[in-house]
Amino acid sequence: QWMPYHELVRDSLARLVGAQPSEVVAMNSLTANLHLMLASFYRPTRERPAILMEAGAFPSDRYALESQVRFHGFDPATDLIEVQPDGGDGTLSMATIARAIKQHGPRIATIVWPGVQYRTGQAFDLAEIARLGRAAGAIVGFDLAHAVGNLPLQLHDSGADFAVWCHYKYMNAGPGAVAGCFVHARHAHTDRPRFAGWWGHDQSSRFRMGPQFVPTAGADGWQLSNPPILGLAPLRASLDLFGRAGMDALRAKSLRLTGHLEALIRAGLSDVLEIATPTDPAQRGCQLSLRVVGGRERGRALFEHLAAGGVIGDWREPDVIRISPAPLYNTHADLLRFARMVAAWRDAA
Repeated sequence: QWMPYHELVRDSLARLVGAQPSEVVAMNSLTANLHLMLASFYRPTRERPAILMEAGAFPSDRYALESQVRFHGFDPATDLIEVQPDGGDGTLSMATIARAIKQHGPRIATIVWPGVQYRTGQAFDLAEIARLGRAAGAIVGFDLAHAVGNLPLQLHDSGADFAVWCHYKYMNAGPGAVAGCFVHARHAHTDRPRFAGWWGHDQSSRFRMGPQFVPTAGADGWQLSNPPILGLAPLRASLDLFGRAGMDALRAKSLRLTGHLEALIRAGLSDVLEIATPTDPAQRGCQLSLRVVGGRERGRALFEHLAAGGVIGDWREPDVIRISPAPLYNTHADLLRFARMVAAWRDAA
């Protein structure tokens, strides 16, 4: 019985993101799901044409949002509003976000915001952003690519209208893994337009092959095609592991690991590494974004040294090394090894 296979991940996925089972579905890729959500939840008018987002967003998000603005006949130069960082490290304060929503509120159709900013590692108060956005009359959606499996989430209680995410970062389901989507229960029976496909049709009559689309209630109604079984299998295994570990326990360990990494850097590596991620643990997840003192070339050299030694980090242009101790499998010994490798590289220079 492969047809209901996606239902086997529904309950565990809902628990992971703090949603009702009917509010989540595993399908497609993140950007494809973002476009599907915007087809329903970005309905610009002359009075409200704008999308509000953070400056420096992950490029695929920006491409998608800009293309949606253009598709609807509006001008991204005026109708794609990017909130600029107010911190020298590229971070954004809640006060700046609130001011932007208040300033542009009457023109905002939709807000799309990250759970964690991919370059800086800053985590945001999603419930407050959703509250401010909805109070301004806007639809609010989240990109949780760097938040799912990293931070405890309460999507239903946040009041967000929709959210999208991938499963190949902290969720370990593999590159190109089936992504996830959340649609709040208040939209379960919405008459908003959508891009429809046969797998989103009401299950009781799907195989009658009728000409009229009748959507399944809830997030399942945005499905297009049947689920990829081989792609869902590793996600199912990953969700089982996360369920057994528990997000509260993982978050508690994450706080200790990332706090330890920060302490190691500040105690003995501050002449090599600068931390761009907020120091407040409530404003970050696993990730620390690091810049190497001396500029890009030294940074790239250190990154390649670490990679050759088996440290799996990530390089983001122009000069950021992302290091994310994952509590599911990393240990404090891994952090000590990382610190020793950086110190050895410095001392050999």
